[in-house]
Amino acid sequence: MIIGQGGSVRVSVATRPVDFRKGIDGLALAVQEMLGHDPFCGAIFVFRAKRADRIKLLVWDQTGMVLVHKRLEGGKFVWPRVHDGVMKMSAAQLSALFEGLDWRLVRPQRTRRPACAG
Repeated sequence: MIIGQGGSVRVSVATRPVDFRKGIDGLALAVQEMLGHDPFCGAIFVFRAKRADRIKLLVWDQTGMVLVHKRLEGGKFVWPRVHDGVMKMSAAQLSALFEGLDWRLVRPQRTRRPACAG
């Protein structure tokens, strides 16, 4: 799955499960009503089912709305605690989540600022 150029895409995770019968239009409405965001802003919106083995991603790619649905076979996605609201996640964390890995272990590598030659 391609997460955007350079991994700089914004990712918002709905922390409460949603009805997985919802399609593109229902999830776009959920982005507006539940998360308070514009579904056409280019961010990736992540939703979970009650069973933690399913995930849906919704994103506007400048030509249309894209919906990705994945079900893990023989495992569950690692989810943040269920509470009202939305959680931000990095593109690297989303990649780990999408692969069924523990996204909480993905941390940005800190690099030192280069010294100025002068």
